Amino acid sequence: MDQAISENGVEKVRMLPSEDDEHGGVIVEMEEPMDPNDFSVALRCSLSQWKLQGKKGVWIKLPIELVNLVETAVKEGFRYHHAEPHYLMLVYWIPETPNTIPANATHRLRIGAIIMNEKRELLVVLEKHGRSKGTGMWKIPTGILEEGEDIFSGARREVKEETGIDAEFIDVLAFR
Repeated sequence: MDQAISENGVEKVRMLPSEDDEHGGVIVEMEEPMDPNDFSVALRCSLSQWKLQGKKGVWIKLPIELVNLVETAVKEGFRYHHAEPHYLMLVYWIPETPNTIPANATHRLRIGAIIMNEKRELLVVLEKHGRSKGTGMWKIPTGILEEGEDIFSGARREVKEETGIDAEFIDVLAFR
């Protein structure tokens, strides 16, 4: 990445290449070698822009060959998420809200809640996030358990978050 001086003398900085993820964040897959100083400037510029855009999490996938950029990213507030034989994944949470990036990538527990009233009517919601967002598809309330949260608490929390309803947990119907 190179920086350019425009005709009026203002320095232009290119943002890091990124793609939106399905959870309101961005994924940066670094492929080309870069000077750590240039990376630092581009990273700060990109973080400012993503914050203005309302992005949440930032994932930077660094191939082992670009290990020289790790220190720069960590100094900007990124933390290690996971590593594979050929890359290191770093993450950063932008908003001043609780961080919902999972602590590690070994597993995530998802739950779905079937809620019925005394008339045997099923509670369904429109998806606000993920692949089904904006499709008009109705579904049962679902979500991801937080680290250390038990299934009962997580099911009640997800139903409350998605519907505003306090539900009673009765039983586990299925586990996959």
